Amino acid sequence: MSDDHDDSPIAARVRELEAVLEEKGLLDARELDRVLEAFTAKASPANGFRVVARAWTDEDFKARLLENANEALPELGLSMGGGLQVQRLHVVENTEDVHNVIVCTLCSCYPLSLLGPSPTWYKSPAYRSRVVSHPREVLEQFGLTLPESTEIRVWDANAESRYMVLPRRPEGTEHLGEEELAARVTRNGLIGTAAV
Repeated sequence: MSDDHDDSPIAARVRELEAVLEEKGLLDARELDRVLEAFTAKASPANGFRVVARAWTDEDFKARLLENANEALPELGLSMGGGLQVQRLHVVENTEDVHNVIVCTLCSCYPLSLLGPSPTWYKSPAYRSRVVSHPREVLEQFGLTLPESTEIRVWDANAESRYMVLPRRPEGTEHLGEEELAARVTRNGLIGTAAV
């Protein structure tokens, strides 16, 4: 497989499993690399930016997205497929009173197809443990200070479920179209470690 080795115990187990499957002739490493390269070539935070911009400009799409993101994504030519298993995407909306942030406490589960490759800090044990126990402090370290009255909800991704934050639409952007709005969204905004 790839030369980009992750030293985590899970990554080591995956490499061991790949080696056994290759040995038994059940897996062709070159074919697996081709599939992964094709998938990652399409994986970009620009996909998530488009989803958010559409939700900000189309209330019906937003309602469908919040109710069942997997069914809404194909409207934009997107999906949560690409692997052996389709993950369920949950989109959680930031409001005036609630701010959402995502994490994967077990490893680094993440909606790659919509957010692109995960940032290094997202995979770090420090982020994974501290955002759950001290989310307000972690967000402040990212430069995001929220009022004490704002409830912070932390969503823990796993093998079956991924999360994406629908940030609040910035004030004064009512005149902007989808493309201009998409340009204002950031990957950290989709994770919840930044406002947009």
